Amino acid sequence: MNTRPLLALAASAAFLTGCSTAPYVSGPRTADDATVNVLPASEVPWTALNPARGDKSPQAGTIWGDRKGKVPTGFLVKFVDGFSSPPHIHNVTYRGVVIHGLVHNDDPDAANMWMPPGSYWTQPAGEVHITSATGQTNVAFIEIAKGPYLVMPPAEAFDNGERPVNVDPSNFVWLDASNTPWISDEGPELVHLWGTPANGELNASMLKLPPGFTGYLQTNGAPLNAVVIQGEPTHEVPGKADAQALAPGSSFDSQGVTAHAFTNNSHEAATLYVRIEGKYTVTGEIGPVTAAKTEVAEPALTTTNQAAPAQNRVFLEGDLHESCPVCFVKPEAPTILSSMRDDE
Repeated sequence: MNTRPLLALAASAAFLTGCSTAPYVSGPRTADDATVNVLPASEVPWTALNPARGDKSPQAGTIWGDRKGKVPTGFLVKFVDGFSSPPHIHNVTYRGVVIHGLVHNDDPDAANMWMPPGSYWTQPAGEVHITSATGQTNVAFIEIAKGPYLVMPPAEAFDNGERPVNVDPSNFVWLDASNTPWISDEGPELVHLWGTPANGELNASMLKLPPGFTGYLQTNGAPLNAVVIQGEPTHEVPGKADAQALAPGSSFDSQGVTAHAFTNNSHEAATLYVRIEGKYTVTGEIGPVTAAKTEVAEPALTTTNQAAPAQNRVFLEGDLHESCPVCFVKPEAPTILSSMRDDE
C-alpha cells in the first residue's frame, strides 16, 4: 500500500486572484542597480556529503544560501545509480524537484513509486521516510526555508503538523494566458507549487517555455531564484548577464527590477522552478525552431530496491547520527506509474 496521497495541483486556480502589491512593471525593463548571477550546471561546486566515503557518498552542490547555515537555501543532490536509504528523518522540511533519473521518496513500507524528471515533492520535518534513486544520472533540486539540513534517526521522529505531497508532472494543472494575469501571450504556462503571491509573499511556481519561445520574464524588483529543470533555454539580461544556454541544473538569481530574456530554440519545452516574493510576468512570442531535433533518452530502469547489507552502508555526513546510515544497492525492475501514492 502507498500511504501518501496523490495530489493534482488544482490549487493553481486559487492563485488566479493572488497578486503582488508591488507596482506592475511594463517591460521589458532592467533597473541600473539590479544585480544578476548565473550558475551553469557545469560550474556547480559539487562536494561529497561524506568525503571519508569516497565515490559512494552522495554529492551536493549549493546554488544559493548555505545548507549548513540558518538561511534559506537551494542545492542540488546527486545520487549514484541504485542509491537507497534506510528510514530516517530531517530536522527541517524540504521541497524537491527531480531533474535527472528516477526518485522514490515515501514511507518505509510503501511500494516503489518512481518520480520522473519534473516531479515535485515535499518532505515534512520529523517524518520517517526513505529515499531511493535509479538511473545513470540522478539529480534533484532541494530547497529549505532555513538550515542546517541534517539527517537524524527514526527514534527522534516528531509530527510538525505538515503532510507530505508527491506530484507527478502529468498531474500538474497548467495555467496559460487565458486564465492567469502572470502570462500575457499564448505559449508559456505555469503551475503554482507553494506559497501565496498576494501582498508580495514568498511563493514558487513551475514555468514552462514552449519550443520556439522568445520573450521575457519580468520581475517587479523582488529577489528571484530560478533553476532549470528541463530543456536548455538561452538566458540573457542585457548589460548584466551574457547570453548562454542553460542546461538542467543551471540556476540564476536577480535583485531589483529585472527583465530575464529567454530563447528556446529547441523541440523540447524548457521548464524552470521560479521562487520569488510576489509575482512575475511573462511576455513573448512563438517562432520557428531551427535547431536539429535530438532524441532524449528515457531514464534507465533497473529493479526493485532491497535492503542493503550492513557492510555496504555509508553515512550521509560524518557528524550525523551513526544510527542513520545511507545504503547503496542495485534496485530491481521498478515500474513507472502515472499516478503517485494513491492507495492500491
